Amino acid sequence: MVLAELRTARGISQEKLSFEAGVDRSYISLLERGHKSPTLDTVFNLCCALEIQFDQLARLLQAKLEELNDLGHDAR
Repeated sequence: MVLAELRTARGISQEKLSFEAGVDRSYISLLERGHKSPTLDTVFNLCCALEIQFDQLARLLQAKLEELNDLGHDAR
């Protein structure tokens, strides 16, 4: 969720993000849908491609997890 929101807010396609992060486009799709978990290296590459600091991303992820938890959703 957070990855897709950041990507679309920056007007970047999955293909462009995948190229800039050095991963396959289908992998970006899997990450956005929560079907895969990235390695730490991939997270840092995504941060660079999205021009966001790692700690910013961590705060956004924490906020999304808290929001989902408050709504009673499974946080996977």
